[in-house]
Amino acid sequence: MCASGPSRRAVLGGAAAAAAFTAVPSFQGRAAAATPTYRWRQVVIGGTGFVTGVLFHPSVRGLAYARTDIGGAYRWDDRSARWIPLNDDLGWDDWNLLGVEAMAVDPGHPDRVYLALGTYAQSWAGNGAVLRSEDRGATWARADLAVKLGGNEDGRGAGERLLVDPRDSDTLWLGTRHDGLLKSTDRGATWATASGFPGTPSSGGQGVTLLVAAGRVLYAGWGDSDGTTANLFRTSDGTTWEAVPGQPSGTSAKVPIRAAYDCHTRELYVSYADAPGPNGQLDGSVHKLAVASGKWTDVTPVQPGGTDTFGYGGVAVDARRPGTVVVSTNNRWSAVDTLYRTTDGGRTWTSLKDSAVLDVSETPFLTFGADAPKFGWWIQALAVDPYDSKHVVYGTGATLYGTRDLKHWAPQIRGLEETSVRQLISPPTGEAHLLSGLGDVGVMYHERLTASPSRGMASNPVFGSATGLAQAAAKPSYVVRTGFGDHGNGAFSNDGGRTWAPFAAQPTLAKDAPGPIATNADGSVLLWTFVHWDGTKYPAHRSTDNGATWTEVASFPKGATPVADPADPQRFYAYDTDTGTLYASTDSGLTFAAGAAGLPSGDTQFELVAAPGRVGDLWLSVKWNGLYRSTDGGASFTKVASCWASYTLGFGKAAEGADYPALYMVGSTESITAVYRSDDEAKSWVRINDDRHQWGWIGETISGDPRVYGRVYIATNGRGIQYGDPV
Repeated sequence: MCASGPSRRAVLGGAAAAAAFTAVPSFQGRAAAATPTYRWRQVVIGGTGFVTGVLFHPSVRGLAYARTDIGGAYRWDDRSARWIPLNDDLGWDDWNLLGVEAMAVDPGHPDRVYLALGTYAQSWAGNGAVLRSEDRGATWARADLAVKLGGNEDGRGAGERLLVDPRDSDTLWLGTRHDGLLKSTDRGATWATASGFPGTPSSGGQGVTLLVAAGRVLYAGWGDSDGTTANLFRTSDGTTWEAVPGQPSGTSAKVPIRAAYDCHTRELYVSYADAPGPNGQLDGSVHKLAVASGKWTDVTPVQPGGTDTFGYGGVAVDARRPGTVVVSTNNRWSAVDTLYRTTDGGRTWTSLKDSAVLDVSETPFLTFGADAPKFGWWIQALAVDPYDSKHVVYGTGATLYGTRDLKHWAPQIRGLEETSVRQLISPPTGEAHLLSGLGDVGVMYHERLTASPSRGMASNPVFGSATGLAQAAAKPSYVVRTGFGDHGNGAFSNDGGRTWAPFAAQPTLAKDAPGPIATNADGSVLLWTFVHWDGTKYPAHRSTDNGATWTEVASFPKGATPVADPADPQRFYAYDTDTGTLYASTDSGLTFAAGAAGLPSGDTQFELVAAPGRVGDLWLSVKWNGLYRSTDGGASFTKVASCWASYTLGFGKAAEGADYPALYMVGSTESITAVYRSDDEAKSWVRINDDRHQWGWIGETISGDPRVYGRVYIATNGRGIQYGDPV
């Protein structure tokens, strides 16, 4: 191995791995209840999102870091064999920092780690930030940037874009998409544009795609070449940059994606594609540079072409074996992506997929409803353990696979939860305490909260992203779901969500615009609305025969979310966010009439919910406009005085001695947006999460548990489902 330094086992510490029992301050909404103590845990699914980078520390056995596009970064704890989340302390206002653009470690200082954060580089998103830690991510110091980063944009699997200078560990380099190369000389505390760098930034480009050190020389990849101009630059003094002579050109080498340096052979390996990825790559190559002689060699394992189009993604060298390198294909949908491994410097390659035995029993959803899982897709994160040549890990669009023998592979994903959650239901009866509707991985039946659902994704049919999930309040065995899929967009279950069957028919609109769905209290009527991904709203449709036939409901406000009354099967409700008007039906959804009007409007994320077991008891969350309540079926609403902002509201089992369900809300009673509980019909609230458990944006949905007092399930956008119990 080339790197040296103290080598010791990774340990847990600080905020990311603190004891889950935490005291939580209350806010003064009115009179606050006694401060609760909550234990926070993750509902286990296992990954489900794009792991964009993985990095072993070169000087510490068993220490590694992973980054995701919307769910923060993680540290691997070798002792417990699980990932420890490092950014759960980022709160509501910092939601844009949960996308990790890049990460870096300091080979000479094993406890130091750096993260470049920023999910979107669009004008409506906030600027990025760099976090620096002296204790492996247990605590952080933050430097806000004057530029934007794009951890969930095209090119997010490239990198790393952040690097500790091998000549001076106080100096860091950060490649940006639209603002050139930045440099810090005080260990990430302040940043300025690096002088002399030849790349010309643009508002729509990729900018610097990678930074890598080859000995004491720094190399930077540039993503905005047309294939004929230089896209790889280097500096030996940190000031003067030059285009690397003799570098490859053409479509297959248009965008440098990743690079890795073999210090034994003094060769730099670079993977290329014709686009930044993870989508849209049709061509690519792998080249190596002998840094001493300047000689370039094309070592591409397989040339893309014909119907087998793809780019190259990850590249990793074996620190213990000279000339041993692993690379990944990316966007190879025809033959399916693979890893290629060479032990002779790229003269010959072996496809590891061809002999791979995949075991996904710990996370069954990875079959995606098929008989067997794929080896992977969107493979741009790739690493070889510097202390174990046969320990290889690679990220996909849904998990992180690992092997210890180059043949048997399994998800190395414990602790890493990246789901974007859309719907939550906690049933009043049955084996499962939770059903979830998710982005990309459909609907799941959680028979246990501590293990990935044994049935995997709901099938017959399989969905990508779920758009609707509803349960008949008086008949909880009956559940319906909607979502994007190639073999139907709606389904029903008569066993509480264990097994499913597709609707016998569906409106034509459902294929391209499947929206939310509701079922009335006894399950005899379905109401399905349709909203295209571009925002176009269509009329709702109604079925009284379990989805065999559908008829349009002209009086239903287009695009609104249908809400069923949990106690009266004749009643449905809908809130028209365009006009600020509540619509109600008393004839099982045949017709709707306007009720209360003049309420807040203009935001499709305003949310209407109905209190369980009661007729006409409605709550309306309208973000910073506050919280409203109706007890007359929407004829009138009264503003709730105890909070000034409400984003989502749910119900759970009532407190002992109370006759009304516990309320759970993501909102604000004073200045902080947080998670609150009320045991007295919103007269007062108590905050139940704490500053270490915030998870960025959590405004999609929330649910209490009707069978367990105090338990709450929280939907996050990239950190899966979090749940808390009072202790």
